[in-house]
Amino acid sequence: MDSLKAKNIIITGASSGIGEALAIQAAKTGANIVLASRNISKLDELKKSLNNYDTTIITLSCDVTIASDCQNLIDTAIRELGSIDVLINNAGISMRASFEDINMDVLKEVMNVNFWGSVYCSKAAIPYLLKTKGSLVAVSSVTGFKGLPGRSGYAASKFAVNGFFESIRMEYMSRGLHTLISCPGFTASNIRVNALNAAGEQQAETPADESKMDTAESVALDILQAIRDRKDFMLTNKQGRIIFWMNKFFPKFVDKKIYQVIAAEPNSPIKK
Repeated sequence: MDSLKAKNIIITGASSGIGEALAIQAAKTGANIVLASRNISKLDELKKSLNNYDTTIITLSCDVTIASDCQNLIDTAIRELGSIDVLINNAGISMRASFEDINMDVLKEVMNVNFWGSVYCSKAAIPYLLKTKGSLVAVSSVTGFKGLPGRSGYAASKFAVNGFFESIRMEYMSRGLHTLISCPGFTASNIRVNALNAAGEQQAETPADESKMDTAESVALDILQAIRDRKDFMLTNKQGRIIFWMNKFFPKFVDKKIYQVIAAEPNSPIKK
């Protein structure tokens, strides 16, 4: 990770989960980091816990669904650090409800955070990333190439993220911009606890056994290594790789197996 030392890295959604783990691991490498989230108090606590590292840490309240907040995030990074080497679009929310029951505002909120938040931040950052031949990163999901029942809005947002960043990669491929689409598998974090239900409220509990999932720390290390190696695509989780390849050759079989798993969840949103 020595190549990330003294690099200027922006991380959205940095107050918990993969974003928090990315902040910790980036600080350990000696990178300068700008941490963005709607929860500024958690960011400040995180910054305090990282004070022992020889790095500059900036915290900023940012709602990625607001374009002006995203522009202010990038402007602040340039003003305080002088340049941007990496933007990690990590901010995201999930949902868990049947399509027939869900309030349409929930789908819009998920799309606004997961897709438009990445678009707004990337639009503001790309001119500066071109100057440093830096890295533009999307923290997507296995659900970005295989939809899940009961997660229609989340899958739609991640499919959109993947398509957008693939297009960006090709559009700027001759201009030195590195674009990484990282698709972690199921990760132990609070994204399922904070997932929105049909009414737009946090479900407050996870339906999955998180002890069998990847840790946020291991995923963060995978992402930083993929940035270091300037990879285009990251899919390191064994379960994710199985779904990715099986879906190419046996999509109906994968559909059936996923349906069975989701239908067996506690309080499953799947109606039989």
